[in-house]
Amino acid sequence: MAYPTPVNDQITDSVTQANVKVLGDAPAMAMGALYQSLAHSTGILYENAVGAQQQLGIAAQAATNQGVIQIYSIDTMATGVATSKIAQSDTPSTMLSLLTALKATQGVS
Repeated sequence: MAYPTPVNDQITDSVTQANVKVLGDAPAMAMGALYQSLAHSTGILYENAVGAQQQLGIAAQAATNQGVIQIYSIDTMATGVATSKIAQSDTPSTMLSLLTALKATQGVS
């Protein structure tokens, strides 16, 4: 020490040693905090990945169900669409005209 002080030298040495210990432990504590933060961030990353996979699984099941529903209802839909198209066209009147003409020709023989 540069200047004599009224404090006992043993006290100043112990405080100095404690301060040196704190300074010596600082890099290890900083690395420990860094590793802990990294582990926490990695844990959150995996939690988010699992959540995204669960949501994709639900979406895949919903898409599969919709596909199966459409496959099972294709005959009903096709019949309905065909009936609707025939009803909106002039096919019924043409068929009626052909039927009338056929009946007229059957009576002529």
